[in-house]
Amino acid sequence: MADIFTKEKRSEIMSLIRSTNTKPELRLRKMLSAHLYPLGYRYKIHYKKIPGKPDVVFVGKKIAIFMDGSFWHGHTIDKVRLRPEGDFWRNKIENNMARDKRINARLKRLGWEVIRVWEHDVMKSPDKVMRRILRSVSR
Repeated sequence: MADIFTKEKRSEIMSLIRSTNTKPELRLRKMLSAHLYPLGYRYKIHYKKIPGKPDVVFVGKKIAIFMDGSFWHGHTIDKVRLRPEGDFWRNKIENNMARDKRINARLKRLGWEVIRVWEHDVMKSPDKVMRRILRSVSR
């Protein structure tokens, strides 16, 4: 099924979707600051010096954390397949998933640990996410 919007209108709509500083990302950073800053751990955000521009990076520990949106990174892809306009979104999401795998592989080859966190986990299970990150950072 064809897109119901013109290319220009679709571009305008897509430009309104935030890619950085989303509510879940801000919540993650607030959690990290509250739990890890007092322990002496420091991080950088939107780090451009390594592939993928991770949302949070512990440079000295070589840990890259990505906050993945449930829709954009494929957690809900089975629901997308049921929609009439599913082909467009399925292709876009599958491309995002493939890019995520390539970035993970590149970072691992460079000696980085990659942690991917679902936005819904940060919002619903923040303690679980924090424990996972703390385990990696404290090694």
